[in-house]
Amino acid sequence: MAGYPAWDQDNARTLIAGLAHLEGATLPMLHALQDEFGYVDPQAVPLIAEALNLSRAEVHGAISFYHDFKTALQPARVIKLCRAEACQSLGCEKIVAELAAEHGITVDDHHTGDAVVETVYCLGNCALGPSALVDGELIGRIDAARIAGLCQHGKAQ
Repeated sequence: MAGYPAWDQDNARTLIAGLAHLEGATLPMLHALQDEFGYVDPQAVPLIAEALNLSRAEVHGAISFYHDFKTALQPARVIKLCRAEACQSLGCEKIVAELAAEHGITVDDHHTGDAVVETVYCLGNCALGPSALVDGELIGRIDAARIAGLCQHGKAQ
């Protein structure tokens, strides 16, 4: 939340214009906007569409297809919990149930202060599952109590 400037249409136009020459510029533009503002404001859709001669639907489709693009500012901490088959076999669904029952944290639909827990499918740490990605750090053998602690701004260690 903190650390990003407020959405600025002129700044967004400048970022978009600076990348319009690239082949396949849609994704670089979306990444640049999210890096600058912390999210891709819906007001950017017509700007990108105009710069690249695309329909607004095509730009919106790119934003909605890639789950890492956000259309609103996200909490400071995003915990990505793997729910792929290997982590399922090692108990990730039990963690999801325990987070809801014992900690009041609903995965994919809950912001706890400055944190959110999101589902991802495979972090490539299958042998040490269930796994989560916290602040860019991969954590294996995670449990519900640790995730709940991390939601309260605990360290990822």
